[in-house]
Amino acid sequence: MMEAQKYVWEGAIPLQIHLHESEITSLPPPSPALILAPRIGYLPLLLPLIKPYFSSTLPPGQDTLWFDYKGLPLKWYIPTGVLFDLLCAEPERPWNLTVHFRGYPSNLLIPCEGEESVKWSFINSLKEADYIINGNCKNVMNMSQSDQVELWRSVMDGNLDKYIRSSSKLKLGTVTTAEADMVGQVKAGKIPVRLYVWSVNEDFEDMEDAPEVDNWDQISYINRPLEIHKEGKYFTLHDALKNLLPEFFAGKPLINDKPCIEESEDFQKGFIRRCRQQYRSRRRERNR
Repeated sequence: MMEAQKYVWEGAIPLQIHLHESEITSLPPPSPALILAPRIGYLPLLLPLIKPYFSSTLPPGQDTLWFDYKGLPLKWYIPTGVLFDLLCAEPERPWNLTVHFRGYPSNLLIPCEGEESVKWSFINSLKEADYIINGNCKNVMNMSQSDQVELWRSVMDGNLDKYIRSSSKLKLGTVTTAEADMVGQVKAGKIPVRLYVWSVNEDFEDMEDAPEVDNWDQISYINRPLEIHKEGKYFTLHDALKNLLPEFFAGKPLINDKPCIEESEDFQKGFIRRCRQQYRSRRRERNR
């Protein structure tokens, strides 16, 4: 388990960040910024790296940082790794994003006041995970200010050892050992799961031909507990998907499962996040 957590925490995505052309006030235009972004991080937290790089060419005004990918404004409260897995059916490296410091699309994105907004989004997800696992969110609500700061700083710094030390007080283990309760019943382990589903109604054969996500209405997500009842057996991702999306596993649906599941585990929130791309395949349809 520790090795898996370490693998996830050390994961990073190379970004090539372009300043939007409407905000360039100097010639020649600045070259893109190249940044290695943590998968478990959040795009607004890159501001200290990006702002100095583009500051000399920005127009006057107040900064309202936001990003887009091929014209789609990116939701700042979704971890960077999840956004990448969700929006890049065929992994793009470096991932080309456009950064904006003006014209925040408040009609499409909820407001972000910088690090503080990201921090409280993180804390709220911890509360949700705590409630799913323990039936209440007292462990998170009762955190001292110093413990809260230490926990958040461990996420900001990508320090797994520090995070484990801080989060151990919250009792948010995602998998609990099956045990008997007072009346001899088996108590199932609960895993908080947030599953993002991209629904595509067009036919295509290869993932590289998949249509682009150009609207967040195409993305839905399931946020619920997943109970593990199998004693003495492994509980796989396939088992989890059958539990969460049974309609896609009945009979022989036109769903190509082999390449469409992109893993992005957001361990630092207590949630396991998965991105699932659902699509029809002409090849599978012809072979029925």
